[in-house]
Amino acid sequence: MRNEFDRGTAQRRYLRAAGLRKGMALLGLTALLALACAAVSAAPPAGAELEARVERLSTELRCLVCDNQTIADSNAQLARDLKGVVREQLAAGRSEDDVIAFLTQRYGDFVLYKPPLRASTWPLWFGPFILLGGGLWWLWRTLQRQQGDKA
Repeated sequence: MRNEFDRGTAQRRYLRAAGLRKGMALLGLTALLALACAAVSAAPPAGAELEARVERLSTELRCLVCDNQTIADSNAQLARDLKGVVREQLAAGRSEDDVIAFLTQRYGDFVLYKPPLRASTWPLWFGPFILLGGGLWWLWRTLQRQQGDKA
């Protein structure tokens, strides 16, 4: 009779251990699922959202080899390369400000389509007006000389 009792006790212990193993496996699976969900929610944007951010940022960056075009408007190889850099940076999870800071550090303020007003960017902001003023002054002086020669 003692043998049957011992066998029953052993079976109960085995079943209890099997239940514990199943519970631990379920707990481990739940933890893995939670980690996977956290990784998906923390993943950088993909697809249409990423492309929209790339396009929006591309309208703020100047093509370095084109005449007054953004990298969004340009078909130059350098503009496509810069757009690829923007896409890579955004896909890596960097913010738009980080991407602009990276490109500004690499290429200077000229890469910005609307550069900030600093001493180093005065030619970009005021150069066209100075050239226009100089051209108008030259035209006025030329016309004054011609009128003086006629008199």
